[in-house]
Parts: sequence; structure tokens; C-alpha cells
Amino acid sequence: MAAGKEIRGKIKSVENTKKITKAMEMVAASKMRKAQDRMRAARPYSEKVRNITANLASANPEYTHAFMANAKDTKAKAVGFIVVTTDKGLCGGMNTNVLRQVTQKTRELEAAGNRIEVVAIGNKGLGFLNRIGVKVVSSVTQIGDTPHLDKLIGPIKVMLDAYQDGHLDAVYLCYTRFINTMRQEPVAEQLLPLPAAALQADAGAHSWDYIYEPDAQVVIDELMVRYVEALIYQGVAENLASEQSARMVA
Repeated sequence: MAAGKEIRGKIKSVENTKKITKAMEMVAASKMRKAQDRMRAARPYSEKVRNITANLASANPEYTHAFMANAKDTKAKAVGFIVVTTDKGLCGGMNTNVLRQVTQKTRELEAAGNRIEVVAIGNKGLGFLNRIGVKVVSSVTQIGDTPHLDKLIGPIKVMLDAYQDGHLDAVYLCYTRFINTMRQEPVAEQLLPLPAAALQADAGAHSWDYIYEPDAQVVIDELMVRYVEALIYQGVAENLASEQSARMVA
């Protein structure tokens, strides 16, 4: 009798565990869909800002913003990284893969004599970077399931200001790109300087005569910052979508 009672107790325990894991799966599926929707919703804004920036830059060839590729002629000796990871674990090898890529890239640059500075977005990346002794100049964690630019803007501004002031010669954005629910890939993209060829490719075929207020330089300066912020926000949104997808299949 005791053995039968013990077996029934174990069966009930397994059934309860099954219910809990099923509920967790449903929550994860809901979060995954919402994260993917937010990621897709951010894309049109990024594309429009890129197009507007490209058109204005093309219409004013006499002015080159500091973020543009041909604005800096010297070889990079100080490089910044914006590293996007998750705040929580249980998402497979997602963080490991992107941090491995960051480590490889930073070691190559340090071996070539470059100074490295990092902005960490996400608790997992912050902890790892501190452990390996990388200089973390700013960080933000606990961004939640919905990223807000006003929470990201502080650390982002630290890196952008350092580049504009000449303290950094290049900036890379590292995150996990969302391909589909079953596939995500780590990327380390050069954020700054912006490749002039890419902006020229986004410029329209028509040449417009724009009216600026207060002047062209002020408008382009503001748009360049908005454009880079949009690229970073898109990277964070892609990372969140990748996180929820990886957690579903982990």
C-alpha cells in the first residue's frame, strides 16, 4: 500500500510539473510574439530615418558629419563596443555566442595596439566583461521586455560623445540578430564611422532643393544622431526577439 501511495504521489508531482512547464511555455510563446512584433514595428522608422539622412547628406556634399566614413582619415587606435546581451539566462548559447565574438574581436584589436572601451546593455554581458577585465565605461540593465530609448540613451550618448570628441576612432554594435524562431546569429557590425557608400545607396535617384530651418548643418547633425540611435534600438529589439525565441527552444 505504501509503495502504491508513493507511486501515485510521484505521478501527481509529474503532472503538476507538466502543468507548470506548459504554462511557462505559453507565457514564453506570448512574449516571443510580442518581441517579434516590436522588432518588426521598429524597422519602418529605421528605414525612413536612414532614407532621409541619406538624401540630405547627398544634397549637401560640402558638409561631412563626424559620423561619416570619410570624416576620419587616421587608422583606428581606440575602438568602442556597444555589447547587447540579455538580463536573464535560460536562453541556450545565445549570450555565449555573441560574447565569444566580442572577445575575439577585442583581442585582435588589442593585439594591433588599439585601446578598447565598452558600453554594456544587459546584465549577462556586463558581468562577463567585468570578469575578463574589459573597460566598461557605461552600462544599462533590467531593460525589461519592452526596450525604451529614453533608458538606453544615457549609455549610448557616452559612446557617441566619445566618438565625436575624437576619443574613439570606431564603434561596433554587437548583438544577436533575429533570423527566425529557430535561428539567431551573433553579429558585430561597424556602427561608426557610417559607411558613406551605404548612405549613398539609400539616397533617392532625385536631387531635391531642400529648405532648411535653421540651416542644413543643424538638421543633418540632428538626423545623424537619430539615425545611429535608431540602429542601436533596432539591435536591442532584435536581441530581445532572439532571446524569447531562444528561450522557447532552449
